Amino acid sequence: MRKLIAITALGLSMLIAPPAFAYEVKSGDTMSEIAEEHGVTLYELSRANPQIKNVNLIYVGQNIVIPGKNEYKPVTNATPYEKDLLARLVRAEAEGEPYDGKVAVAIVVLNRVDHPQFPNSIKEVIYQPGQFTPVSNGTINQPADVESIKAVEEALAYDRSKGYGSLFFYNPKTSYSHWLDSRPTTVVIGNHVFKK
Repeated sequence: MRKLIAITALGLSMLIAPPAFAYEVKSGDTMSEIAEEHGVTLYELSRANPQIKNVNLIYVGQNIVIPGKNEYKPVTNATPYEKDLLARLVRAEAEGEPYDGKVAVAIVVLNRVDHPQFPNSIKEVIYQPGQFTPVSNGTINQPADVESIKAVEEALAYDRSKGYGSLFFYNPKTSYSHWLDSRPTTVVIGNHVFKK
């Protein structure tokens, strides 16, 4: 009887939890297209494939893990003020970047809130001296756009414990940091390189 219950429970769990599966890259594929075809975001896809350091560089025959649909769950609460502040930072930092890059920028802030070396609130992380250019140049004071607001909501819902733990990002075309270059790269999305 115990064996029957165990087998039934295993079978049910396989039906309930959507599994991750592998996709073999074909000629002409891009990570963005693969993500769209499988109903996941590029950010989800890149987080499920830490072996891919640059989402713009994949090879024919390479196996890509397609994550299940249960990747999101609420992991933090934010006040309406914090959501707006974070969305304004995302707009200022990632304007012109892909949507998944905007989500990733928001996740960097949330990862910092969770990290012991940074302040423990969204506002304190954003206003920590010398951390974000939009704070020092005032562009954070401009209203957030719809896409940045959506990116913040997605970042707040994302289970960051399954991710890379990115704590920093920068655009190597517009800035240089020997210190950041020495840190491990977690993912490259658009013009931003994410580090931990």
